[in-house]
Amino acid sequence: MLSWFKKKMGETPPEPEAETTLPPPAGEETGEQAAVVEPEAASSVAGDEAGGVQPSAATGATSFFNRLRQGLSRTRESFVNQMDELFLGKKVIDAELFDELEEILITADLGAATTTELLERAREQVKRQDLNDPRALEEILQQLLQEYLVQADRPAELVMPASGPFVIMVLGVNGVGKTTTIGKLAYKFKKSGQKVLLVAADTFRAAAIEQLQAWGRRVDAEVVAQQHGADPSSVIYDAFDYARPRDFDVIIVDTAGRLHTKVNLMEELRKVKRVMSQKIPGAPHEVMLVIDATTGQNGISQARLFQEAVDVSGIALTKLDGTARGGIVANICREFKIPIRFIGLGEQMEDLRDFEPREFVNALFSRDRPDTGDADTAADQAENGPDRP
Repeated sequence: MLSWFKKKMGETPPEPEAETTLPPPAGEETGEQAAVVEPEAASSVAGDEAGGVQPSAATGATSFFNRLRQGLSRTRESFVNQMDELFLGKKVIDAELFDELEEILITADLGAATTTELLERAREQVKRQDLNDPRALEEILQQLLQEYLVQADRPAELVMPASGPFVIMVLGVNGVGKTTTIGKLAYKFKKSGQKVLLVAADTFRAAAIEQLQAWGRRVDAEVVAQQHGADPSSVIYDAFDYARPRDFDVIIVDTAGRLHTKVNLMEELRKVKRVMSQKIPGAPHEVMLVIDATTGQNGISQARLFQEAVDVSGIALTKLDGTARGGIVANICREFKIPIRFIGLGEQMEDLRDFEPREFVNALFSRDRPDTGDADTAADQAENGPDRP
């Protein structure tokens, strides 16, 4: 997702070695008229509907691959570990094995349709290759799951503007961690050397504006906001006028997070998108839907409705570390062919990570091993897959 910005800057920005600790925020700034909140350092932010972010305890010695493994531990317990138990002592691949495997996959929230297709394709490969070793079946499943994720992946460069700011329209229902995701995303762009503007166009939810302003101070990004209840399109109109002469690299727009089943709210999102396009041709360049991984199939319903309304181009999947249903990743990719841009694996600033399909599958299927913090070992695992015991 950030590769275009790295190219634009002419160099690859360094990864921070540890979480930045920032001082506490000052009081919230509000007003009747449109206001630009000047950034100031802050360390604690009022938690949004998903909860606040605490200072990180991670260090540079802990490799991302191991952190990814740790974040997927609950899914691995309900998925890979159950497969291990299922295959233990099995000598043949038979109908009973497939029936039990189907239950495991559905429990991991791959969904009925994805599970059915996955097992049908697995059966075909087993038959074609004349396989009878259950462990070979696991390898087939791993390859097929990775295929779903890779097929949905699209290079971020395809949606980047030739000139002017890159505009991201962020949407999602209340409770998914939308505001926190915007703050973490702004932090990522700031660390890569970009000038970021946040736009508080979620004017309906109580405290949404104040929370975004607090994030602006924390990550050193400016915020454009109006009063609670203002027309979101008006906020965006003013924000884009403010941004035009100031050479922002990235504009992240927080939009209404009310119930996705309300027709009038979907119409509001369409209007917001039209206003963006009128003010900056081609905007928004990314329509990012934030989904809470713990909601399971409800997240699939959200993706379907938002996709119909505004043509979602990317997904940020939050709270993946808090669910045993990580199979939703494959389910979303197969169902909608929408790339997953980011995954949330914790509450720290550094825990919003670019989604890499192959790395994700390798981490999911890896077996427990001591965390040595060896970056070379982690990189080798990410590229070639984990060693088998």
